[in-house]
Amino acid sequence: MSDTLTAASAGTRQNVWRAVVATSIGNALEWFDLVVFGFFAVVIAKLFFPTGNDTVSLLLTLCTFGVSFFMRPLGAIVIGAYADRAGRKAALTRSILLMMLGTAMIAVLPTYETIGIAAPVILVLARLMQGFSAGGEFGSATTFLAEHVPHRRGFFSSWQVASQGLTTVLAAVFGAVLTGRLSPEALAAWGWRVPFVFGLLLGPIAYYIRANVDETPEFLATETTATPLRDTFVGHKVRLSIAIGIVAVGTVATYLVMFMPTYGIKQLGLAPSISFSAIVLTGAIQMVGAPFIGHWSDKVGRTGIMLASGALMLVVIYPAFTWLVASPNAATLIVVQIVLGLAVTGYFAALPALLAEIFPVATRTTGMSLAYNIAVTIFGGFGPFIITWLIRVTGDKVAPSFYMMFAAVVSLIALTAARRVLGFK
Repeated sequence: MSDTLTAASAGTRQNVWRAVVATSIGNALEWFDLVVFGFFAVVIAKLFFPTGNDTVSLLLTLCTFGVSFFMRPLGAIVIGAYADRAGRKAALTRSILLMMLGTAMIAVLPTYETIGIAAPVILVLARLMQGFSAGGEFGSATTFLAEHVPHRRGFFSSWQVASQGLTTVLAAVFGAVLTGRLSPEALAAWGWRVPFVFGLLLGPIAYYIRANVDETPEFLATETTATPLRDTFVGHKVRLSIAIGIVAVGTVATYLVMFMPTYGIKQLGLAPSISFSAIVLTGAIQMVGAPFIGHWSDKVGRTGIMLASGALMLVVIYPAFTWLVASPNAATLIVVQIVLGLAVTGYFAALPALLAEIFPVATRTTGMSLAYNIAVTIFGGFGPFIITWLIRVTGDKVAPSFYMMFAAVVSLIALTAARRVLGFK
């Protein structure tokens, strides 16, 4: 009898870790393509939006980065509702196929010099497709992880965040190596395409693993609803509003980190290889630290850790940017990136489990997808564009900190509401 129980337990553990691998590799691939686009914004701006003014070209590129986020709520509605009706596994396999198609379009797309106005138009279409896919990815992937071992929801769902840290590391390594080893001409001619091709090659592997993983036990044990979207808006409006606010500073911080190479190059005059190398530290902290924070949140609760991290971001971000602008060198940038990495990891690692617990199983993916992607669309997608615009309008290179502070206040209020209104600790 004991041997049977041991074998069953081992099989369960094997299924759980298979789910972690399936979700993480696919999620990392999804976000890798998005991060790479942000990292190479300066190069893409010159190739696809040659206006004659570098700042205007960069703004147009960052707007293209942001416009895809308008598709995220639609992806959240379609893919999230599909996951609540047909299962988390089915949604995950479809989202990865859509992301692969968008990535393939960008990887082989001729530039403005070759095909004219069609180049930026197709680029926008590819980004819209990626935005739709990413809209369903977070909710589906996080729910898939959170529902396998409910009593360790924080630890297992934090691997979603760890995989994003891996994404940041990979993208930054590509950025550092390509900008450090290639001439500007070679980088513009073909170098910027290399990471997109790399991501495309990993796509079939991610799809295969996801297609052969088991569905979550919680979903199989729950009666599904035919109207998850209506049920979410009718029955969980307060929960949805609080969840949107909670996500705000997490997404602003994430996209601020993504914007830092562009900021270092354009505003501080640092070498591209230095800017990208500093980002590696942030990604490494997130990749290694997220599971520890997730495990800790299972022991002491989510909101206390997140309140402390959010408050840290609010208090530290302005002095950090002031120091960075006053001393624009590699050492200062590295220290700022470490501080950002610790604060973001502390907040973001506990976030997926908290969002999963806010919504019931029957509407969990829909609710999480909507909350996350509405917040990302409002606060995050146009974050790099807003930051660049703020710097241009105010003439103050510390302006990125203003936006982060605003988002931190929003999230701290939402977390307080989660404790007092919904009873989370």
